[in-house]
Amino acid sequence: MIRWMDRWRDDSGMATTEYALVTVAAAAFAGILIALVRSDEVRELLAGILRSAFG
Repeated sequence: MIRWMDRWRDDSGMATTEYALVTVAAAAFAGILIALVRSDEVRELLAGILRSAFG
């Protein structure tokens, strides 16, 4: 019984799983940002900010 509990608590491979989840989350976030930047409203907002910054 104790060996089964030790095996159940084994967390080898957790770092790999965490890296994979973070990578998937980062890719999803990048996809959302790309979709936002391609929208006309955001593009106009960014252009307005650049125009006011560079006069």
